Amino acid sequence: MNLNRNELCWCGSEKKYKKCHLEFDEKIMSYKKKGCIVPSRDIIKNAEQIEGIRESARINTAVLDLVAKNIKAGMSTEEIDVLVHDFTVSQGAIPAPLNFEGFPKSCCTSINDEICHGIPDKNVIIKDGDIINVDVSTIHKGYFSDASRMFMIGDVHEDLKKLVRVSKECLDLGLEAVKPWGFLGDIGEAVQTHAESNGYSVVRDFGGHGVGLQFHEDPFVAHVGKKGTDMILVPGMIFTIEPMINMGKPDLFVDEANDWTALTDDGSASAQWEYTILVTETGTEILTN
Repeated sequence: MNLNRNELCWCGSEKKYKKCHLEFDEKIMSYKKKGCIVPSRDIIKNAEQIEGIRESARINTAVLDLVAKNIKAGMSTEEIDVLVHDFTVSQGAIPAPLNFEGFPKSCCTSINDEICHGIPDKNVIIKDGDIINVDVSTIHKGYFSDASRMFMIGDVHEDLKKLVRVSKECLDLGLEAVKPWGFLGDIGEAVQTHAESNGYSVVRDFGGHGVGLQFHEDPFVAHVGKKGTDMILVPGMIFTIEPMINMGKPDLFVDEANDWTALTDDGSASAQWEYTILVTETGTEILTN
């Protein structure tokens, strides 16, 4: 859609185009002419949308804080799910995973060699020495947010402690690589380099994603890559960074019993942390962690 300079801007700000996104669009077009992949307008969030996503993210962070206070050996993953569901609903929000494409629970609980999408179950008991990822996503007034954390239960083996630590470092390095007018590939290279330098592998089959107006939006955020490649990162983009780091090889399989849970093919442990972030004019803002 081509706008006259004096027409109202496409972003919904009610400002004239020349006073709002004209210079922004011209900069994007200059990258496109160089052959770069550029985001479409529907990927770029306006001020009202960003504020709505921030509020969803505030609830999402509070959910993970509640899990952090209560998770322990001896409890079932179903108990975690009940905590997540009840608190989310009490805040006037909805757990995004519940019934999403048939997913039966309000969060994902992935233990040890489970990479992601572990389904809470009353018969799955968290044990001393386990590492577990709890992934929660929230819908509030139509806006989505998404984040996950690793938890180490009791006396965890040093090898697993290192895996959890390095996976968090991978996330933080991926975040540091995000710069306005940088590239998605910058994130992938930062994550991949750090993981592989520590003897680990990065899962290719899953990655981060745009989020905010829907649960999963463009772009796909790969955690392997090459600096200076893939889509241009521009202010107003909101997406997750969520590297899944395996102690062994990156290969996986999906449990046929539930058609959801992804596990490492070689039985090695896996760890993941996730942020939802906003690209700003000067850097980034972590919305939920």
